[in-house]
This record gives sequence, structure tokens and C-alpha cells, in this order.
Amino acid sequence: MTGDRPSWAPESIDLDRPNAARIYDYLLGGAANFEQDRVFAEKLLEVMPLARPAARLNRAFLRRAVRFCTQSGIKQFIDVGSGIPTAGNVHEIAQAVDPDARVLYVDNEPVAVTHSELLLRDNPNAMVMHGDLTDPGPVLTSPLIDYSQPVAVLMVAVLHFIPDSSTPHDAVAQYVSAMAPGSFLVLSHGVENPSLEGRDEVDRLYQESSSPGVRRTPEDITRFFEGLEFVEPGLVWTPEWRPESPEDVGEHPEASLVFAGVARKA
Repeated sequence: MTGDRPSWAPESIDLDRPNAARIYDYLLGGAANFEQDRVFAEKLLEVMPLARPAARLNRAFLRRAVRFCTQSGIKQFIDVGSGIPTAGNVHEIAQAVDPDARVLYVDNEPVAVTHSELLLRDNPNAMVMHGDLTDPGPVLTSPLIDYSQPVAVLMVAVLHFIPDSSTPHDAVAQYVSAMAPGSFLVLSHGVENPSLEGRDEVDRLYQESSSPGVRRTPEDITRFFEGLEFVEPGLVWTPEWRPESPEDVGEHPEASLVFAGVARKA
């Protein structure tokens, strides 16, 4: 596999092991993924065909949430676990509403960071840093963000790759503590559903990747928003969060597999 390494791919990347960010990129139709990621994704789709539409519904939620935050007066964003750049990135959505909006992307996946650096090289109001959600310190000291002013912290489809042993609720609480009043937390997370078809096969697949997943109950997901006030409609399936039309929700919003919510710090 080493001989197939693209010139832009950092040497630190293990091309022989699938990675969650690159699998997600493939499901969204991106090109920043490798053979092992594509093989994994196709196996995933065999046991759970809902994975691809769920990924796209999650991305659509991100776009709507960013527009909501920008229209609510937010001028700075932190996208933690931002993944690999694809259509409708946070800075594109926010800066279309407010050209001066600032966006800090954070990811611990080298491909995501490298691609973001290339994408943002001519954008003075957006930058990327290599960082980890569970280590808030470096993120919360970035010079791009003024923490005395409201900020939107985005944690979209990332927390379900962080096990309880890494204390994700404590980490999220640190971000919330640093947020000024008027800030928003934007979050989506896979939901525990013991009766979900293909569930066990998906779990076994992700154990082979570099980012094994973990689903949480609605109650556990709600805990991430502790101390914040949900904006309407609260914590719901991704297509149910402020859809652009009733048709976007469909007859089975639970097929999106993911809960999403936006909450404000008073």
C-alpha cells in the first residue's frame, strides 16, 4: 500500500487501516479516502444501507445549524472533529451570510488537517489545527477565537467515536464553560437502538477501524447539553431539526440513525 501513497498524504497515516473521517468522506461522495476506507464503507453499506443517507442527512443538519447560528448573530465557529472538507463546509456557509465570520477547524486525522490547510490557504478568517476533542486546552487558547464573545462550538458526528473511558462529557463541559453567554453548542450523535438491523455487524466492522464507534442513549446524549437551553425543536432526529420543507423529514426520520440538537448558553 505504501507505493500508492498520494503526494499530499502525510507519512504518519496508516493507509492499511480504515479511518472514520475518510469513511465518512467516501459516504458523502468525497475523494480524500483510500482503498481500505472504500472497502470498509462498502462492507458497511452491505449490512446497513442506511449509512449513506444517514451521513448526508447529518451533513444537511450541519448546514442548517450553521446558517441558524450565523443568522442569530454568531460571528465565530469552532468545528471540533471537522473531518475532511467536502461540499458545504462551515466557513462557506457562515461566510456566505457574514464574510467576516471566523472558523477554526479542529481534527486529529492527518488527512483532514492536510486537506483543510490546502482549502483554507487563501482564507484569512479560517484555519485548521491538529487537535483532539478530549484535550480542550489547545483549542481554547487559539488566537483566532475571541472567547469573550459568543461562539458556536460544533461537535457533529464526532462524539460517537469517543468512548466513555475518555470522559467525553467532561471534555464537552470544558468547552461549554469557556463559551461566552449567547454562544451555541451544535451536536449530533448516533443513537443506541438494540433492535437496529445490522447493528452487531456494524460494531464488528468498526472494531477493525482506527475509530471504533459507540452509540449512546438519548438520555446520555442530552447530558452533553447540561447547563444549556435547547432551541426549538430540541433534541430530534437530524431531518427533524428545522427542515427546509416537510418533505425533507420523510415518513421515517428515525432512519437517519442520528440525534441532533442546538442549545444556547444563557
